[in-house]
Amino acid sequence: MISSNTFCNSSTRKLPRTKIVGDADLPRIHEASIDLLENNGVIFEHDEALAVFKKHGAKVEGKTVFIPRAMAETAMDQAPTVYRHVARNNAQSVTIGDGMAPHPNVGCVFCEDMDRGKRRGLLEDYANFQKLSQASDIVKLTGATPVAPDDVEASERALYMLYETIKHTDKPLIGSCTVTKKAEESLKMVEMVFGEDYLENNYCVGVSTNPLSPLKYATETLDTVIAYAKKNQPVYLLPCALAGITAPMSVFGSIVQQNTEVLAGNALIQLINPGCPMVYCPASTVADMRTAICIYAPPEQFLINSACLQMAIDFYKVPTRIMAGMTDSKEVDIQAGYDTMQNMMMGLMSGGHMIEQVFGVLDAIMTISYEKFIIDEEMMRRVIRICEGVDTSDSEISLDVMKEVGPGGSYLSHADTFKRFKSQWLPTVSCWTSYDKWESTGKESIMARANKKYKEILAARPEMMISKDLDKDLKKFLEKVRGE
Repeated sequence: MISSNTFCNSSTRKLPRTKIVGDADLPRIHEASIDLLENNGVIFEHDEALAVFKKHGAKVEGKTVFIPRAMAETAMDQAPTVYRHVARNNAQSVTIGDGMAPHPNVGCVFCEDMDRGKRRGLLEDYANFQKLSQASDIVKLTGATPVAPDDVEASERALYMLYETIKHTDKPLIGSCTVTKKAEESLKMVEMVFGEDYLENNYCVGVSTNPLSPLKYATETLDTVIAYAKKNQPVYLLPCALAGITAPMSVFGSIVQQNTEVLAGNALIQLINPGCPMVYCPASTVADMRTAICIYAPPEQFLINSACLQMAIDFYKVPTRIMAGMTDSKEVDIQAGYDTMQNMMMGLMSGGHMIEQVFGVLDAIMTISYEKFIIDEEMMRRVIRICEGVDTSDSEISLDVMKEVGPGGSYLSHADTFKRFKSQWLPTVSCWTSYDKWESTGKESIMARANKKYKEILAARPEMMISKDLDKDLKKFLEKVRGE
């Protein structure tokens, strides 16, 4: 049996999933979505997408597509429940849809650390976060956009970020949403790594794409969706609506709209390539209606998104991804701590499969912190341990041990304690020493410990993890297509 290489999978998770809405509410959400698809329609700003829908019998008026029930429901049935995301190093491959697979953030513009403060991210920073991801025993996929490199032209970023990911990691890859030509060139780079025909029958690179809420898909998003679907590579559909601005103010209404947008995008994917993996990625939130700005750590966010996880897992039986580590705090402070832990707990306890925005995010996904990356790794380990739950098998009840120790005895020197204590969960940067010990060793803060740790990790990373020949070929390809 192939290992899923995920946390808290069907073999290891004991803690029941948290559910936000009742089972009877799931078909109500679905029926409301079908009503919107059939009678209200969804805008697709892409001629090829419109042609695909027309060819398969959907009514199209201008750029609005009216998706019939049978088309939407058949498409959801065609999307696989699980799939194997293959890595260059097969030992790093993961099963998406069974257990938790954390991966790097998507969308930060700035980065910061204690030494240099806040600044625009550079390609060097992007590469550093890939190195940290490769070194982590928590991160299961690499790539995405932990920080956008400001020293690379926007039109070229997708390719240069993918190059740095390939160069510094051997875990499963996540690409970037971009225009058709750059999406196709990204896929060509992946073929250079795996082999020209390998992608036809293997899932090697996924991509995150966003509807333009409400009920609309923009051209660039569809460029990427179509390019990846044609190559049989996983597409992540990630609605990011703002309740009160681009979605209804009611939580239940936002759930319905988000679900509708996923159904619409998946219909296109499956019409292009039936059976192509689609990941349902609820990522909506609410606006601060005092200022109309986006906020990422309100309680309502996970009421909306956890309910949609139920739709994906229980009703449609498709893989999911959840944003689970965001904070609106501008620095690594107590707010960053409770925002992040709230979101991690809800996202993981609700059963999300792919877990994003959990490594270093600050300021509503605008900034990534080197130190918080390290701190968040520990927080993820804490929540994963909680989700593993309690092993209640007969061997774990320890009744014989309690009888042997007896009333008033001590377990410290008992053989059972020696047998088990090495598997105890332990922190990586939190301080568990006494106050006196902490004081006598310099009162080092968690930020200082995290700063030291990330530098040690980067210093130990190799120059690259690919052959010189492949590196040369990839660089040559980048030069060839630059500016096209």
